[in-house]
Amino acid sequence: MQHARWMKALPEIEPFYAVKCNPDPYVLRLLASLGTGFDCASNGEINRVLEMGSVDPSRIIFANPCKATSFVRNAAKAGVDMMTFDNTDELYKIARAHPRAKLVVRILTDDSKSLCRLGLKFGAPLVTVPALLSKARELQLDVIGVSFHVGSGCYDSGAFADAIQRARMAFDMGKDAGYTFSLLDVGGGFEDATFEANSAVLWQAIENYFPERGSIRIIAEPGRFYVSKAFRLAANIIARRAPQADDACDLDALTGSDEQSSPSVMYYINDGVYGSFNCILFDHQVVTPYALCLNGSFHIPASEPLNASSVWGPTCDSIDCVCTLTRLPSSLAVGDWLAFENMGAYTICAASQFNGFEVSNVIYTSGDGLGAAEVRRALATYAKGLESAAGREAL
Repeated sequence: MQHARWMKALPEIEPFYAVKCNPDPYVLRLLASLGTGFDCASNGEINRVLEMGSVDPSRIIFANPCKATSFVRNAAKAGVDMMTFDNTDELYKIARAHPRAKLVVRILTDDSKSLCRLGLKFGAPLVTVPALLSKARELQLDVIGVSFHVGSGCYDSGAFADAIQRARMAFDMGKDAGYTFSLLDVGGGFEDATFEANSAVLWQAIENYFPERGSIRIIAEPGRFYVSKAFRLAANIIARRAPQADDACDLDALTGSDEQSSPSVMYYINDGVYGSFNCILFDHQVVTPYALCLNGSFHIPASEPLNASSVWGPTCDSIDCVCTLTRLPSSLAVGDWLAFENMGAYTICAASQFNGFEVSNVIYTSGDGLGAAEVRRALATYAKGLESAAGREAL
C-alpha cells in the first residue's frame, strides 16, 4: 500500500529505501521485488542488500558522507559506485580508495522542523560547494549530482521546497565547475500522515526549479514512510505495582476518581527503551498502548473502566519508561497483553540486550486486508526469480 501511494504521488522519483530504518529481511525482499533501490550507510547494510542475490549494485547509493576508508574500498570491490560526500577530506579518501566512484555532493538544508535534525552532522553549506567541486575536478573525480535531507520525520512541507531551491543553486555551481549533473537525490523525511501534502509541495518545487529535467534522474531515500505502519508490537505484562488495598482492582474507591492526572498503577512489560522502544529516546516518538488481551480474551468491552497508568520496561534502569501516563483498563493484570501500533521504524533495528533481556521476536503475517494478496504474490515471484537464477548458475 505504501509503495502504491509513493508511485501515485511521486511517479518520477525512484525510492531508494533507507535500510537503517528497518533492515528486516522480509522488508528488504519485498522492496527488492517491487524494484526499489536501497540507501545504505555501511558495509554491513551493503552486504545485507547484495546477499539477497537479486539487487544490482547500481541500485544502491552509499549515502553516508563521512565513511571509513575501508568502507569506501569495500564498496569499490562490491561494485557500489554511487556515494555521497560533503567535505574535502572525503574527496581525498575516495580518490585513493575508489577513484571511479560516482559522487553526489550533499548540501545543507533547513531541518529545524524535523524530529531528527541531520544537518547538525551532515551537509555542505552552499557557500562551500564551489570549492568542493573545484577540488573534485582537481582530483579527477566524477561528481554526478546533488543530494539533501530535510531531516527524519519532517513536518514542514516548506522545508522540501526550500531544499529544492538550494539544490538548483548547487546544480548551477556544478555547471560553473565544469560538471553536468544528472542526479538529484531529495533524501527522506517523509511522514505517513503528511505524505501526500509534502509530496505535492516537493513536486511543485521540482517543476519550478527543474522544468527541463529529461536528462536528470531523481531519487529519494524514504524509510519510516514505508515501514512504520507495517509492524505492531505485542508486549506481555510481567509485573504490576498498585496500592496494597487494590486486590479487587477497585482503584476508583482508592483515588476517588479515575480522572487523576498521575498514574495509580505501574505496569511492567517485557520490552522497553533498551529494546524496541529505543525509538522514544533516539527517534523522539510518543507511543500509546492499548489492551490487546484481557483475562485471556481478545474482546475488550468498550465499557471497561479505565484508570491512569504508567508503563515500564523490564530492566532495572529507571530511565526505562515506555509511557509516563496513559489510560488502561482497571482490571489489567499480570499475564495480560498490551499492543502498540506503528512500531516498524527505528525500533528493533537499534534494540540491545542490556540487562540480559532478549530482543523481541518478529512474527510475519500477510493477513487478508488491503494489499495482502499483492504482498504474497510479490514475495512468491521474488523467490521464484532467485530459484531460476540459482538454476542458471548451476548450469
